[in-house]
Amino acid sequence: MYQRLLQSHSIFPTNDIEKTSEFYSQYLGFRAVSYLEAEEPHICLYRDDTEVILTKSLGQKVVPNRELYGYGYDAYFITKQQEHLKQEFEAAGVKIVRSLSNTDYNNKEFVIEDVDGRWIAFGIKETSASME
Repeated sequence: MYQRLLQSHSIFPTNDIEKTSEFYSQYLGFRAVSYLEAEEPHICLYRDDTEVILTKSLGQKVVPNRELYGYGYDAYFITKQQEHLKQEFEAAGVKIVRSLSNTDYNNKEFVIEDVDGRWIAFGIKETSASME
């Protein structure tokens, strides 16, 4: 079957676009490319096959999903390298808010909090015979 969807990019509005970009670059290993002079100013953050696009919130406070709706992450990045990433982030001083574990919906994941208070999960669906 022909795949119509290829990838997805997270878009994060932020009050201080340069501070957020620095956090993702310094602590999470993303490479930043600035387009602040564009008609719609933004910064693209790249790591492996993942992209995050930062936009200016024009002074509005960033409110994470868990505060708006009572639960939920603000982004979910798929990886099979959870343990390695977790160790890398811990060594860099990133705040881990949920340790690496298996969820009740069969994902193996951990969760960090970014500089703007967003909760970002890193994980993947665990396959098993019980899911087939």
